[in-house]
Amino acid sequence: MFRVLVAPDKFKGSLAAVDVASAIRRGILAQAPDADVRCLPVADGGDGTVDAAVAAGFVRVAVTATGPTGEPVRTAFAAKAGTAVVEMADVCGLVRLPRGASAPLTATSRGIGEVVGQALDHGASRIVLGIGGSASTDGGAGMLQALGASLRDRDGAELVPGGGALAELAEIDLEGLDPRLRGVEIVVACDVDNPLTGRSGAAAVYGPQKGATERDVAVLDVNLTRLADSVARHMGADHRHHPGAGAAGGVGYAAVAVLGATLRPGIDLMLDLLGFEDQVRGTDLVVVGEGSLDAQTLHGKAPAGVARLARAAGARVVAICGRTTLGDEELRRAGIAAAYSCADLEPDPDRCMADAAELVKRLGRQLAEEQLPADGRLSPP
Repeated sequence: MFRVLVAPDKFKGSLAAVDVASAIRRGILAQAPDADVRCLPVADGGDGTVDAAVAAGFVRVAVTATGPTGEPVRTAFAAKAGTAVVEMADVCGLVRLPRGASAPLTATSRGIGEVVGQALDHGASRIVLGIGGSASTDGGAGMLQALGASLRDRDGAELVPGGGALAELAEIDLEGLDPRLRGVEIVVACDVDNPLTGRSGAAAVYGPQKGATERDVAVLDVNLTRLADSVARHMGADHRHHPGAGAAGGVGYAAVAVLGATLRPGIDLMLDLLGFEDQVRGTDLVVVGEGSLDAQTLHGKAPAGVARLARAAGARVVAICGRTTLGDEELRRAGIAAAYSCADLEPDPDRCMADAAELVKRLGRQLAEEQLPADGRLSPP
């Protein structure tokens, strides 16, 4: 019996990873009904991280927390055996902004701190933070405030939300931080090595993606420097240049400098969490996927990470994607033997996204026909 593990990431803007995996599975079984096809949707720390954990056996815990512009939102973390998985994108990320809106100076990271607090209430002793897709550039100030820190201006008033307000920062008091944090391991899924400040920092590199103007970027960088100076004085150590400090508008910085977190590449961390090595053992074929299989895929994104471990386990790897710009040689270097693209079936981008589930199912059937021959042997790798 063919053993197939379907382990795609989301198709951003059209299908969640669990829906991609389901469509691929249906397509494969339509062609090869006797195949043993298991699904393990994956994520790299961005949106879909909690869904991937739940699909792997974690329990979804619904909570309410503060969105990026201060409004309450319904969100969730995933819990299992003392580990909680918290996803920034879903609570206070870009996907939570009103359509077409941006808030580069006022967006807050408070929500992720509130969810961490509720995970502690739930008894978590290990917290995994997925911080991709953030909307804020506040250096993690909102997260720290939610966890009990106080950031005050010259008059002793608590700072309002957002990176813009850090211009008024005069004093930081960490004595009120939730004492339960001292006994908790915090690990952050982080795929960038940017420092907090400077030309390669959070504001300069990622601020424009969040709607920041050139002037906003300059203001935010000065304000993040002010925050880092204050934290360094308080903590006796300066982490602003730590690789990954600039992740998620500086949430990476606050997690390392104040919460004592460690940063790990997102897909490696998530595959460990999902038990991928156990899942892939004895598997003949692994199907990876994402919306756009391109040059960024080769630099640590989910399909490349899955392919690396799958190949090490002796499995053949193929991909199903919305579109691809990679040639055969680039795919081979990533450990991917073949790629099947929705764009080859439907060249119109809008229709391709609208009909993604059906197209992915068709590709799953095509993949099974070509990769699982009737004689019971896999095609040569």
